[in-house]
Amino acid sequence: MNYEKLSRQALKCMYVATAAGSILTLAILGAVNYFIFFPKDLDIAKSASLAAALLILINMLVSPYFRYHRYRYRIDKECIDIHEGYLFTKRNIVPIERLHKLQTTKGPIDQFFGVSTVVVTTAGGDVAIRLLDEKKAEEIADSLRHRINQIVTEQRSDYGNTY
Repeated sequence: MNYEKLSRQALKCMYVATAAGSILTLAILGAVNYFIFFPKDLDIAKSASLAAALLILINMLVSPYFRYHRYRYRIDKECIDIHEGYLFTKRNIVPIERLHKLQTTKGPIDQFFGVSTVVVTTAGGDVAIRLLDEKKAEEIADSLRHRINQIVTEQRSDYGNTY
């Protein structure tokens, strides 16, 4: 049961994406402070805003580190197993025979760092293997596609032999 970890590029991508989201959140918080709290001189609101800003900055520094080190995945003949999380961890186990659709995606930050996400769709929803090197993502998508084709071929031959 060997789990694979993400590359260092994924960690850099996590930091940049988290920083972008945090800066946007801080800008919104600053606008609310400037237009609502400062004109009315609400000291309690100013204190709450300062505490929120500090929490956002701490999260920006800490979150990517823990998400990176907790993220791991494994793909075998039977299933895809993904562990991920920050404060709360979750584990997704998807049987390969239940896959309906495969997709690789990249956002602008992902493209800059050369990472991709493989999204697998089942009847129960989507599961993503995130922040893989582009080459690794293509290899995984191709091997899953090949495995799905094998399963379909086996099922068709079994169905044909029952009658």
